[in-house]
Amino acid sequence: MIPSEPQEHSPLWMDGWYQFSGQLASPNFGSRPSGATVNLIVLHSISLPPGQYGGDDVQRLFTNQLDWNKHPYFKSIQGMEVSSHFFIRRHGELQQFVSANDRAWHAGVSSYRGRSNCNDSSIGIELEGVEGGLFEDSQYETLVGLCAAILQRYPIADIAGHEHVAPGRKADPGNGFDWAFLQRALGLPPQYFPDGVLSKNNC
Repeated sequence: MIPSEPQEHSPLWMDGWYQFSGQLASPNFGSRPSGATVNLIVLHSISLPPGQYGGDDVQRLFTNQLDWNKHPYFKSIQGMEVSSHFFIRRHGELQQFVSANDRAWHAGVSSYRGRSNCNDSSIGIELEGVEGGLFEDSQYETLVGLCAAILQRYPIADIAGHEHVAPGRKADPGNGFDWAFLQRALGLPPQYFPDGVLSKNNC
């Protein structure tokens, strides 16, 4: 199935804010370059401290409120100013930090299928988890619904992981992410996804 023509006006969206997400605005964003097309979804995994779930440290990181002295790991990321458009918690709760119309700071130095500076043209989705780890059914359920809504609103041509837009520098979401399930659930042609990930999940 190929997505229908994106709808500029949709009841699911208001100024780039998805109506079925909790909203917690981040100061870490900017305007997209003039003429930029939002045509890429980048999937990530994150947990703070790594491997610990259920707290509010990710939200605090994205809103510049993280206590750098709270955990030894935080010293290694002290001063970082980052954000993602969306964050999906282990039990499926969805939070949004930046309007999808704006440029969030999630991909860093990156390139993918002819795009450079992927933040300019992408929507970033963070899944609560660790690189290479498994994700919960409730997270996939939320992710599928969110991606379907994004596809309805924006002319998405590709869905990739941070590991694919910043190879050698990033490894998330990693081998534990089920790309084949996402492809089947969204009904998208294989060309929407990174080379090799669908056959890997089917092995």
